[in-house]
Amino acid sequence: MKTDQVAQRFAQAQSSYEEHAIAQRRVAMELVQYMQAHIAVNLQRILEIGCGSGLFTRQLMQHYSFDQLFLNDLYPEVKQHFEEDGRIYWGIGNIETLPLPQSLDLVVSCSALQWVQHLDALFVKIHQVLNLSGWFCFASYAQDNLKEIKILTGQGLKYPSLPQMVELLESCGYEVLMREEQHLILEFEHPRDVLKHIKATGVQATADGFRWSKSSLQLFYEQYQQFQLPDSQKYPLTYHPIYLIARKRS
Repeated sequence: MKTDQVAQRFAQAQSSYEEHAIAQRRVAMELVQYMQAHIAVNLQRILEIGCGSGLFTRQLMQHYSFDQLFLNDLYPEVKQHFEEDGRIYWGIGNIETLPLPQSLDLVVSCSALQWVQHLDALFVKIHQVLNLSGWFCFASYAQDNLKEIKILTGQGLKYPSLPQMVELLESCGYEVLMREEQHLILEFEHPRDVLKHIKATGVQATADGFRWSKSSLQLFYEQYQQFQLPDSQKYPLTYHPIYLIARKRS
């Protein structure tokens, strides 16, 4: 998916994102907890890729001290979610083409790297700006993410598996100290609520040219019945987060 399309979808969803980003909020909290088990809380220079509305950034600032925090996102409107802070510096645009700040102690990203088109090139680029034994920590998503939508529509991102992500990191010069994956199941009253949730968080699993019609929506609702949970009679939506703590190999 093109970065301008990603930016447009998240910009449209920014007012509703915080309220509906249930899975993303939990993923942010989990990532910080994993980081605390490995990384000292006093750092100098940090880069966060894809800060969005600041769900993860607030967790990071609460648990880590730093001198400079470089925040990146695709569109400048995200700045409205952050208070003025002399330690924060902005880099707005596609992280794949932006020049990165040098001499970083930590590069971190939460629920953003799944949109990157060339992960290998980005991982090498990050490796080049990390200090010796600098940290690269992130949460992204793997192959079962939003699987119900993909099964019914054939639409969705292509997600690497956790082993594939580990292999990629190691091939780019990182030592992987921690890897973890989860399946988070959200439950909804009706299939239409699933689509509302996806739209409200900007994580649309359908391509830009995909358009719902009255008949295709009705068919989607009918076919979604196959996923109905027998105990709660609700409708699931699967998130498949993966967590990685890696360090630049010396």
